[in-house]
Amino acid sequence: MSTRTEYCGLVAENLMGQSVSLCGWVHRRRDHGGVIFIDLRDREGLVQVVCDPDRAEMFKTAEGVRNEFCLRVDGVVRARPAGTENSGLVSGKVEVLCHELTVLNASVTPPFQLDDDNLSETTRLTHRVLDLRRPQMQKNLRLRYRVAMAVRRYLDDQGFIDIETPMLTKSTPEGARDYLVPSRVNAGQFFALPQSPQLFKQMLMVSGFDRYYQITKCFRDEDLRADRQPEFTQIDCETSFLAEQEIRDLFEAMIRSVFTETIGVTLAATFPVMQYSEAMQRFGSDKPDLRVKLEFTELTDVMKDVDFKVFSNAANLADGRVAALRVPKGAELSRSEIDGYGEFVAIYGAKGLAWIKVNDKAAGRDGLQSPIVKNLHDAALAEIVARTGAENGDIIFFGADRRKVVNDALGALRLKIGHSEFAKNNGLFEAGWQPLWVVDFPMFEYDEDDARWVSTHHPFTSPKDEHLDYLETDPGRCLAKAYDMVLNGWEIGGGSVRIHREDVQSKVFRALKLDADEAREKFGFLLDALQYGAPPHGGIAFGLDRIVTMMAGADSIRDVIAFPKTQRAQDLLTQAPSPVDEKQLRELHIRLRN
Repeated sequence: MSTRTEYCGLVAENLMGQSVSLCGWVHRRRDHGGVIFIDLRDREGLVQVVCDPDRAEMFKTAEGVRNEFCLRVDGVVRARPAGTENSGLVSGKVEVLCHELTVLNASVTPPFQLDDDNLSETTRLTHRVLDLRRPQMQKNLRLRYRVAMAVRRYLDDQGFIDIETPMLTKSTPEGARDYLVPSRVNAGQFFALPQSPQLFKQMLMVSGFDRYYQITKCFRDEDLRADRQPEFTQIDCETSFLAEQEIRDLFEAMIRSVFTETIGVTLAATFPVMQYSEAMQRFGSDKPDLRVKLEFTELTDVMKDVDFKVFSNAANLADGRVAALRVPKGAELSRSEIDGYGEFVAIYGAKGLAWIKVNDKAAGRDGLQSPIVKNLHDAALAEIVARTGAENGDIIFFGADRRKVVNDALGALRLKIGHSEFAKNNGLFEAGWQPLWVVDFPMFEYDEDDARWVSTHHPFTSPKDEHLDYLETDPGRCLAKAYDMVLNGWEIGGGSVRIHREDVQSKVFRALKLDADEAREKFGFLLDALQYGAPPHGGIAFGLDRIVTMMAGADSIRDVIAFPKTQRAQDLLTQAPSPVDEKQLRELHIRLRN
């Protein structure tokens, strides 16, 4: 038996009249009045194979094949009859006249048709081996490979070297819950799977490897959603002796290069930069989707003395906010649609959704339609219309509560409306690619439950030089040398300039109420390393899964990962996680509690 000579999907007119040997799977078999047609599929696509009855032995074999049989075909490439061409295929103008047909392996009846686009995710993940045969999944994973290779080429050209870091490491408080691995040799002690290589890459900078990268798995035991997995792939990068702007320029150029090389997209020559405070003020999000042409209007100061207590109470809270979201032409929304939006924002903690329709702004109060108008004085109503820039036919939605609730609820509503057909039909959504840097994040967030400050990113992020004193006097005012790259409303990368001085790192630990003994126990190896002439350094980590998901136009990162977990962190293919036997538990010195 000769070797395969061509991929099915690459058989084209240049092979006309030539003998070829193909291997692949039966995508579809059709019997047309004594002539059998087989669409043979491999990773490159489909080719039509024609089996004539004048080769009796081959034809008998063809009569027995079914979907997903693995075949070998030897035949001759010829033109398809006029009018039967398929412009959607590379092989669409040719077919292969089969001379010999070999069944390499039969298949049981598949649980679904591979071209069925209405499969449930449960079905797809349970039968992932077959799901991965589907052309779209083949396309997605090959795109993922090309992205990874483009990243490697760029970083190699910039002098970065790939260095592996451990998968079994120490459990340290970095934000999310660790996945723990019990040690058999060291009874009662545990490794943790890395949430990121953060500490190791910093120590590599101290070691003098001034440009490091790694495309690596990271693990976080947290609640899941469409863009998260318990294990995910990170493009992890670190560099020494560069300032924040230089780091951003370097990796902005990388993303621009990768998009051009892999999908032919030219991103903006310079990514816009927005401060965290502005992003929250205008969009209620630190990863705003700039394709949506809607933004907030601040009204807190206007609402302090209105009779509508929902507004005035929020406006007078220390951390309260009243904001508006004007939707041009939104007055055409029905009451049921508005009520639906009210139910939607409740998911984010909002107690309701107030609104005003602007029917005739020249008529003042009488031109505004809403149950709340009677509880707002004329000056407040005039200011609402003026600040939002509302015109006749618009609707204005309001958020009034603690600042976080308003930002979360109104921000989610902005995206829901902004991605709707209504928005697309009325020019409120601009298709394309909208990158953005968000910078100047707060160093800390206040945890009400524990009554202490926690790191916004991680505790190794450097504060701005002029804010060093705030670490001890007013941590809430301290801004970080941190930056996120946002694309179409997804955070695709985040990084910071790191702390490279032991005294500053110790101050941050104290601000986090991590006393010296606890800091030494958890991070002593890092504190020691920083004492040996640690260089100024910083870096960034990109979510490979997220980037490929966006490029592929997929709905979930599970569509660009070969063997993903469900939202309950389960692998339906292998049935993991699963129980283990008592002997294994005893070897690990573990007893299960009921």
